[in-house]
Amino acid sequence: MSNGWIEAIDARSGSALATGALQPVQVEQTEVEDGGIPFILRWVSSLAAKDAAGKVAVPGGPRDPNFNPFLNPDPELTVGPIGDEHVAILNKFPLCERHLVLARREFEEQLLPLARSDFAALATIMGEAGGIALYNGGTAAGASQPHKHVQWMPEAEGIASLKYYAPGLPADLPEQQVAMHPALAMKHCFVRVRCGKGVPVDVAADSLHAGFVRACDELGLKPGADGLLPPCNLLAGDGWLLLLPRSQEHFEDISMSAVCFGGTLYTRTPEQIEAIRRVGPLRALAAVGYPR
Repeated sequence: MSNGWIEAIDARSGSALATGALQPVQVEQTEVEDGGIPFILRWVSSLAAKDAAGKVAVPGGPRDPNFNPFLNPDPELTVGPIGDEHVAILNKFPLCERHLVLARREFEEQLLPLARSDFAALATIMGEAGGIALYNGGTAAGASQPHKHVQWMPEAEGIASLKYYAPGLPADLPEQQVAMHPALAMKHCFVRVRCGKGVPVDVAADSLHAGFVRACDELGLKPGADGLLPPCNLLAGDGWLLLLPRSQEHFEDISMSAVCFGGTLYTRTPEQIEAIRRVGPLRALAAVGYPR
């Protein structure tokens, strides 16, 4: 598939919702400002459904904990191949409409360093439709599957975006140069990149991959003896790549994944919104990273 991604996503979503293969998105949300950055605190019903699905018994016993939904993805959720090495799959428990998983066709560990082909798959979608790229590196960074994958979410009201950080970043920073945001107390690195709607796939893939390597160098994130990176999150969009090392998955009992660093914090219950509001989003995010 080389074009018409949004049409293909919408067509697959419509049929998957009709059969129950795809969970509908129901939300409650509130808005708060912290450190001059606008945040949305959003409860999403699909997260609770995801938890429940993991506990459901199936014929013959409980659900296999080693089940890999990306190795042979559900045809009802599969949008199609994207490049030579990835397949685009609807997130069964989406945080928003059109939420995609771009999984490698062959198994690789999630914490293997991202390759240019991972960014090329993202650039294919982003070149057509913009939006934001997301990566959860390891369980401590919010990854629920060990099979290497990245995610994409469209640009829309209330959805995660790096544009919220723009006022605190140098607008004229040259490509591949780095910056830190004054409001973020955790260790992190912004890199100026070329990506987004209208940017050719090869150009964006090269820029994103180079930006990832630059950010890893800046933060001292290196593969261990097993070839795997330490836990980290990556977000990319609006001309920026953000990389953050992770120390733990949870703030209190709230799982924090990459998307939470894009201005929208997702919770499994409405009550968890109040837990974040009580301390403020920036302190909640800093609690799962490392001090600067």
